[in-house]
Amino acid sequence: MPKVALYDMNGAQIGDIELNDSVFGIEPNEAVLYDFVKMQLANKRAGTASTKTRAEVRGGGRKPWRQKGTGRARAGSRRSPIWTGGGITFGPKPRDYSYRLPRKIRRLAMRSALSSKVKNDSIIVVDQIKIEEPKTKLMVKVLESLNAGKKTLLVTADGDPNVVKSARNIPGVKPLKADFINVYDLLKYETLLITKDAVARIEEVFA
Repeated sequence: MPKVALYDMNGAQIGDIELNDSVFGIEPNEAVLYDFVKMQLANKRAGTASTKTRAEVRGGGRKPWRQKGTGRARAGSRRSPIWTGGGITFGPKPRDYSYRLPRKIRRLAMRSALSSKVKNDSIIVVDQIKIEEPKTKLMVKVLESLNAGKKTLLVTADGDPNVVKSARNIPGVKPLKADFINVYDLLKYETLLITKDAVARIEEVFA
């Protein structure tokens, strides 16, 4: 089992913690990670882009000029796609871009993302993070004590409101409850700062 250092809020090492080998110790599967991030970004798309076809644009009820004798090309409607202000041919319409990968693939992607953090020494496990009242300065001090990177994903087990409010205004830091941890954020942020309770919650779900 992979073993990492366990710190307190002041950055002092107070011991070690063994991580579940099936969650934090597998060989990361880059192909699955790519597929999962692609799915996650597709699911975020609004899909609300829309254009009007020739049946939907205004005007065009009468024939612009007679069929023959004018020397101009035949025209039946001002709504023709080749006219300025006419309809759009094959333009975008509202659609749903979302799709889902099989459950086994989703779980493998999460394990791969977590294992990559351990493999790259980009995970910091802290015993607990307790803040009596929302203070950004206190959270900045905690992050500096733990040598967290400029882009840090802060994961707690219960999403303590004081911790969330203290961290959410810090540039490059994203507080997240363990239940909502996802592959995209794990890959996006350089450092994973996670509490011991959050580790237990994740291992309970993905082991």
